[in-house]
Amino acid sequence: MPRIKKQGTPYRRKRQGKTDYRSRLKQVISGRTRLVVRLSSKNVYAQLIEFNPDGDRILTSVATNELKKKYGWKGAKRNASAAYLTGLLLGMKAKTKNIKEAILDIGMRSPIKGSNIYAVLKGAVDSGLKVPHSVEILPKEERIKGTHIKNSNFDQVKTAIMKGVTK
Repeated sequence: MPRIKKQGTPYRRKRQGKTDYRSRLKQVISGRTRLVVRLSSKNVYAQLIEFNPDGDRILTSVATNELKKKYGWKGAKRNASAAYLTGLLLGMKAKTKNIKEAILDIGMRSPIKGSNIYAVLKGAVDSGLKVPHSVEILPKEERIKGTHIKNSNFDQVKTAIMKGVTK
C-alpha cells in the first residue's frame, strides 16, 4: 500500500516566515495603496503597491542603487540618510503619478523606533505623501542628515531629488 504524505501548513510563505497573512488581509481590505519597505544586506527598497486580484501591481519603486547612479550619492547604501533619500525620491515619483496617500507595510520586520524603515517613511512624508504614522517612531534629524558620517553629500542629493535633476 502506498504511503500518504501528510500536508503541513498550506501557506508556503507563512512557513518560510515571509508573509503575515493577517496583517496583509487588513491592508488589502483597506483598499489603499501600500508603501512597502524592504531592507536587504546592502540596499533599501521602497515600492508603492496596489492590490489587484490577479496579483499586486507595482505603481512605482526605488532602490538605493538609484541614488548612487542617478544622483551621485557618495555614502553607504543602507544607512539612515540613504533610506531617507530613498523615501524622498519615492514620494517625488508618487507625485508625478498623482498618488497622494498610502499605508506603511513593513512585512515581517519588527517595528523598531528610529530604524531605517521609518527613515524611508519620513522621506516619503516629507515629499508630500500622506502616510498615517506616529511622530515618535521617526528617526532624529541629526541621524537623517548624516552629520555623523564623513564625506556625506546629503544636502546636494536632497536638493537634486526635490528639483528632479539627475546626474
